[in-house]
Amino acid sequence: MKRSILVVAGEVSGDLHAAGAVRAVKARSPETVFWGIGGDHLKAEGVELLQHTDRMGVMGIVEVLKQYSFFKGVLKQVLDEVDQRKPDAALLVDYPGFNLRLAAELKKRGVKVYYYISPKVWAWNKKRIPKMAQVIDRLMVIFPFEVELFEGTGLQVDFVGNPLVEQIDEFLASEPMALPWQSERLIALLPGSRRQEIERILPSILSAAKKLEAQFPDVSFLIASPNERIEKLVHEEISRCSEKPARLDVVCGHAREVMRQAEAAIVTSGTATLETALIGTPHILVYKTSAFTYWFAKSVVKISHIGLVNIIAGKTVCPELIQDEASPAAMAEQSARLMADTPEQQAMLAGYAEVRRLLGAESAAANVARIICAEARDGV
Repeated sequence: MKRSILVVAGEVSGDLHAAGAVRAVKARSPETVFWGIGGDHLKAEGVELLQHTDRMGVMGIVEVLKQYSFFKGVLKQVLDEVDQRKPDAALLVDYPGFNLRLAAELKKRGVKVYYYISPKVWAWNKKRIPKMAQVIDRLMVIFPFEVELFEGTGLQVDFVGNPLVEQIDEFLASEPMALPWQSERLIALLPGSRRQEIERILPSILSAAKKLEAQFPDVSFLIASPNERIEKLVHEEISRCSEKPARLDVVCGHAREVMRQAEAAIVTSGTATLETALIGTPHILVYKTSAFTYWFAKSVVKISHIGLVNIIAGKTVCPELIQDEASPAAMAEQSARLMADTPEQQAMLAGYAEVRRLLGAESAAANVARIICAEARDGV
């Protein structure tokens, strides 16, 4: 008898991690059918998509409010499908603004809720913890320090390992591929996976790249884009920018390869910063958002860093240039310090090693599949 599982991953990184979990579940239980919300990676695993991450990947209070009616409609669409298909379980991956609301509705309908990759309640909203315990049946976290946050809530929490560790190890064992670099010295540019990130951050990154080109005449740049739709936005932004380096190209779908081959990188805050660290490429973290979203975040975020590498390490491993600090001059200055065997570079690489040790070597996708399939056999 086929099992039906709703899977929801609203962003590019979540789509990648969800795809790994789906693949692992199917390896144990080939008859399982998945459907829901995701991107190209879930689609490649045969998941029937109701919505694509390109529409769902919005960050910031103002940006989300502008699309409130869209998200409300998507939630209704998913719940209508739930009522019709009556799935055996749901696998919700990160994306808390949408997924916690969905979890509450699924709970009312008696659908078992597995939540993979916890909302970052340790950073900005611990008040959500009791609510999460009410609407989630089992939480699978990817940072070891997250388990203790839920002690005493009654929610079963498992540290399953961090999916990036296994993914990056497999990638590093693969053969390098040819990329369109235009010189011998290489800098990777990762401006993000959302429209507003490309619009707000890429122009400053391009201007910083031009300043680095003036300092290092033999350098070239590659922009890594997660998919063709974001790649189109990148090209449009490049065409509008007057301040940009001469040796510049864009590649689609090979961000990790770009990171691996680069001497240094400028990376927009998000999962890509941890990927860059696990690959071993020195980088700086940058981010810009709307003035209101930044003000709101400053008022609620309770941690001293926003980058995953720095949060896990508990100290500054990679420079963080946020909002007004993310000027082209500052980006160029910080990046230049990583372009040689400098004390800054050596300290960063030592920090990377410590982060990898803290994350361990568990296979997150395999552990997620083991939990889901074991509970299915037990009839839970």
